[in-house]
Amino acid sequence: MKLVVTGASGLVGHAVVEAAARRGFEVVALSHRRDVSYPEDVQSLQTDLTPEGAADRLLLEVFPDVIVNCAAASSATTVNKDPEAAERLNVALPRRLAQLANHLNARLIHFSTDMVFDGTSAPYRSSDMPAPLDLYGQLKLLAEREVLKAGGDYATVLRIPIVTGDSPSGGRSVHERLFSAWAEGKKARLYNDELRQPVSATSIAELVVELCLRPNLHGLFHWAGADVLSRYEMGTRIARHFGLPEDLIEEAQSDPDERRARDLRLELQPLRSKVRTTPPTFDEQLETMSVPKLCRAWYASIRGVPADEVIPTRLVKGRDF
Repeated sequence: MKLVVTGASGLVGHAVVEAAARRGFEVVALSHRRDVSYPEDVQSLQTDLTPEGAADRLLLEVFPDVIVNCAAASSATTVNKDPEAAERLNVALPRRLAQLANHLNARLIHFSTDMVFDGTSAPYRSSDMPAPLDLYGQLKLLAEREVLKAGGDYATVLRIPIVTGDSPSGGRSVHERLFSAWAEGKKARLYNDELRQPVSATSIAELVVELCLRPNLHGLFHWAGADVLSRYEMGTRIARHFGLPEDLIEEAQSDPDERRARDLRLELQPLRSKVRTTPPTFDEQLETMSVPKLCRAWYASIRGVPADEVIPTRLVKGRDF
């Protein structure tokens, strides 16, 4: 089976590439970055699919069985900084990928977000009416509709929450951003009244590999972790896991007058009952986290150990050796 993975240098995309390669799939990894290493036998290409015709030329040449679209402007900050570029990446590209998937008789697996909801009526089913509070959520919702319309029975959309794990850049996920702040001498101010259902990139990747082999599972689904936590609880448990003082986390409450999605729990049925992949607990997710490479000297000084004793949870080629 041949997979094309867009956004392959990101947290989710890289995990999908690794999981698919382990399964023996033929993988073509697409990204903007050159400094990311992939497993052996993975074909990697540095490319921009947003210009008109770029996706057509590449996919018609590669002719994949499955397209896994992990490319996105993945935060409200990034979207607000350049809305036009975000629309091209978050809406126009998924629409074109869905059209091409339909044309090629290829599966398309596309990622959306829990931020399509406003946080007032959790837990959310995949059939519940979305109500995004910001432009990021609005664009992701529009992409969902475009993908499902253009892709038909070839398209699967997965709404996912906060993603945990080690990213190739060392600065994309929850714990990596916390470490960056701590290493700069800052405390992390985290809300105790915003509930999330974090999930590991490895769990998402395992699910994607399973979906590649299950063509009957198409449409719109939710996937998340097993535990519901506030941002403050996530931060304190991460600090505790790494043996760091919990006073590095400052507990806070959100402004009740501010438009924020405060409860984004997801109902995982019917997908959960149809797949073998299981939602990971947060303890299981903690085991996949390593001290980011750029923060290891700081971490060693805090723990009072030599820097060379700070060993990542798992060694990754191109990052650690």
